[in-house]
Amino acid sequence: MSSTSTALAARKKPRNLAQGLVEAIGRRIREDQLKPGDKLPTESAIMEQFGVSRTVVREAISQLQAGGMVETRHGIGTFVLERPPQGALGIGADSIITVRDVLAILELRISMETEAAWLAAQRRSEDQVAQMGEALGEMQRALAQGRTSVEADVRFHQLIAQSTGNPYFVDLLGQLGNAIIPRARVNTPGLDQGTPSDYLERVNREHEDIYKAVLRRDPEAARAAMRTHLSNSRERLREAQQKLESHGE
Repeated sequence: MSSTSTALAARKKPRNLAQGLVEAIGRRIREDQLKPGDKLPTESAIMEQFGVSRTVVREAISQLQAGGMVETRHGIGTFVLERPPQGALGIGADSIITVRDVLAILELRISMETEAAWLAAQRRSEDQVAQMGEALGEMQRALAQGRTSVEADVRFHQLIAQSTGNPYFVDLLGQLGNAIIPRARVNTPGLDQGTPSDYLERVNREHEDIYKAVLRRDPEAARAAMRTHLSNSRERLREAQQKLESHGE
């Protein structure tokens, strides 16, 4: 067995096989056990090493691709990519690839963005609040048309950060990019117990509550609405993940 194959040997079979595989390979990439340019073992080899199905392997590889950690060259194999430089705070969107990662980022965002909303309600300009309304409108149109609204969702939160007048809020959200939105990294609507439209309707109502508080310059209500939104996102994801893990794969 090659050194690369040995590095991928599973320590413990996880109940959530795809996520466990993502974490195992991702950890070895982050620790430079798998270096940029290295070719991953074949699907069959990974299946044998981890005792998982081909479907699980392909799902894990897909998540690693979404995280910018690997790329698949058809007919050749899957290779580790160069990791882009992380921001000054050591947070990179490429490292946010599992449900556990997204939950950790949501905890950080609850601490940061609740205060950002409080400041934004006091400091926002008329133009900024108008742009928030436009982003909210785009999310609502996307829901009605069955389209994704990740970009508008990101824009809404970036506008809250910009409205604080504090560039560090903007810089931190900028480092995370689309990874600040759970469904941009994991299939959150698919994990939720309701339908995707039900999930997005709840998310949009939470955004509307934030917007209305900022619009009327009510910092306490803005803070509370942002905390409710992010806490709900965290709990929806946590409950769905627990349900998934309890059933195994």
